[in-house]
Amino acid sequence: MDRPSSKPGGVAARARWWNRSSISGAAGASVAVSVRYRITTAFAVVTCALAPAYTVRWRAGPLPTTILEDAILLTVAAFVIESLRGRIVPSLRTGVTWPAVLFLIAGAVSVVVAPDHRAALGLYRAYLIEPMAFFLVLINALPSPRRALAIVGGLAVGAAIAGLANSVVVVLALIHHTYDVVNTPPVVIYNTANATALYLVPLMAFAGAVVLHRTDQRERLAAGAFLLVGAVSVLLSFSRGGYLALGAVAVGLALSHRRRWQLLVGGAVVGAALLLVPLIRHRVATEVNLNDPHNTLVGRTHLWSAAIQMLRDHPIFGAGLSGFATAVAPYWNPYHPDRFTYPHNIVLNFWTETGLLGVFAFGAILVVTFARTWRGWAHGTAPEWRAVHLGVMLALVAVVVHGLVDVPYWKNDLSLEFWALLSLTWVPAALPPKSLQSTQRTPARGAPP
Repeated sequence: MDRPSSKPGGVAARARWWNRSSISGAAGASVAVSVRYRITTAFAVVTCALAPAYTVRWRAGPLPTTILEDAILLTVAAFVIESLRGRIVPSLRTGVTWPAVLFLIAGAVSVVVAPDHRAALGLYRAYLIEPMAFFLVLINALPSPRRALAIVGGLAVGAAIAGLANSVVVVLALIHHTYDVVNTPPVVIYNTANATALYLVPLMAFAGAVVLHRTDQRERLAAGAFLLVGAVSVLLSFSRGGYLALGAVAVGLALSHRRRWQLLVGGAVVGAALLLVPLIRHRVATEVNLNDPHNTLVGRTHLWSAAIQMLRDHPIFGAGLSGFATAVAPYWNPYHPDRFTYPHNIVLNFWTETGLLGVFAFGAILVVTFARTWRGWAHGTAPEWRAVHLGVMLALVAVVVHGLVDVPYWKNDLSLEFWALLSLTWVPAALPPKSLQSTQRTPARGAPP
């Protein structure tokens, strides 16, 4: 807060300082933010690129940590320093502020009810506190679509590296006949092949929006290159949930374009052609045949049934963070070879981890953001932000669709990706004038407008 001035005209001086430094102000404030948060933005881009590196872990004294976590902390530290040096009062108010607060409260309660408090506290820090702090940094440090695209570019670099590395491992296994596509694919960096598709498809949705609706040729070429890498990586992940989410994104992108019918027909032709590829056809066929022993959908229904039985006995608080495997054990077949840490459904995931309050809070975050992105895309007064809003909206579509059969949030990289993408549609510069005014604080009494 600004300090009182003993000089004449102190109130007016305070008002001028506020108009100059508030990051939720108009164009002049955006210019100031653009200059003052360059270091923070650079750290944020690097942090996004390092998202898959959460798998590199060590201990800092008694505390476990990861490369990603340390990068987030450095970004937050840079933001605090630049804010103090620039005498900038960060904005904390967005359309998802109160749902996010409820989500944090639900997570804190889940730490208390969890069977392993230490493990639960670690997940609370990694999946809620740190990515949400990163979100607050980004909504203050991104005054323009170009800088927003730089954040997505950082995410895309990490995703491309992880996707290509995983693709190489799968191709080598296929060449040497050590992998049958009906089984779980080999992996590198990530622990499961599904993790590759979970991370890539939301970014592909954003890249598709850039290709179809941005005008800068360099941006479109970069996004197109990422789409090519992402498509190959997702196909070679053999993730059926990833295929489903990618199909939903493709439909959404086609519908957003004036040549929607041509794109829909072209997409259907490409999809049909891919199903003619023996490896992909064989992989998809296992999910269609409910009698196939490799069908994972049947296994999912058994897992969902056990999770629902557990939730009948723990309906309010669920199992607590990191508590699902312990809580579901009495309801799960003890002779089944698999043990799951999540129920692999977006509603059940949040219910078992954070209780009913967490389901409500996260649902509110999604609903409010979907509404915001739709308004920004369909009725936005800032044309340069329209593709950004569409990209975030379709990324959330990917999260929800893949979440029907998997775990689209509860990982270090996925939670960071989720809140980073959300920040792009809630930055003050992307808001319409009426919404922007509602986020600004009331000037001191007697100050000029």
